[in-house]
Amino acid sequence: MGLAEKKIGLQIRATLECIDKIYTNQPEFCWYLKLKCTACGEASDKWHDVSLSEIFEDRTGHANVHYAAKCKLCVKENNLSILEDTIQPYTKADHEKFKTIVVFDCRGVELVDCEFRDGWSAVAEDSGHVFPEVDLSEKEWVEWDEKTKQSVGIYSIEHQFVRIK
Repeated sequence: MGLAEKKIGLQIRATLECIDKIYTNQPEFCWYLKLKCTACGEASDKWHDVSLSEIFEDRTGHANVHYAAKCKLCVKENNLSILEDTIQPYTKADHEKFKTIVVFDCRGVELVDCEFRDGWSAVAEDSGHVFPEVDLSEKEWVEWDEKTKQSVGIYSIEHQFVRIK
């Protein structure tokens, strides 16, 4: 890895009620991220949507990345890639523990914040019913499983970033 290249994992923790697993609907799923330039420390105040379905060429023209932009302050070229094979569901076994669900290969940027929105799916624990349009923007989600006649939900969702070696 180069000096400015880092692998950063996004971990989530949630309370699952009668839910077997939650996962992102790839490849269109958007990760909403706030970034900071590692060269000058300038932090963006806007959300950047990053998805596997959008690919850009880096400035060298040699690599495809999922986000590329120049820092507004120091004009350094920064980019990041989603490491597709690291995308994991959050399962009942992970309930109330932090688990890495995706790793980003960051070049010149640091991840500052992440916002959950729509594009998630949830699988009910007892019936196996798939809820395909889960929106986590309120940090919780509740629905009714018709097959089992019970409430299902995702609560207290939190995130943190970890450095991956």
